[in-house]
Amino acid sequence: MRLNEITYTNATPVDGYGPGFFRVGDALFHGAVLTGPTGTSEWRGYEDAQPLLDLAANIDVLFIGTGAELAHIPAKLRNTLEDAGIGVEIMNSPAACRTYNVLLSEGRRIALAALPV
Repeated sequence: MRLNEITYTNATPVDGYGPGFFRVGDALFHGAVLTGPTGTSEWRGYEDAQPLLDLAANIDVLFIGTGAELAHIPAKLRNTLEDAGIGVEIMNSPAACRTYNVLLSEGRRIALAALPV
């Protein structure tokens, strides 16, 4: 088996998550988190669309983690993001974190907004 070291570009992968928290890089975030090419911060959830819209020039796809279970996001939020030219992929937060890390290692223009499990 050949092992390759993964090099991430200007974003930081999700190192871990658990009940109510995410670990991104060396930082621990309690509650929802937003991470991507412009850095990592707390996110106030579905009603907090502006930080997501601010990423529009830097990303092609936004992964939204809906917590422990897959759930629909509000239609207004989805429409707002898609109107801004952001592709939206909805999945539970564990799957969103894993997918984000894999695509980040490939150098893709992505971000993650996730609710805690």
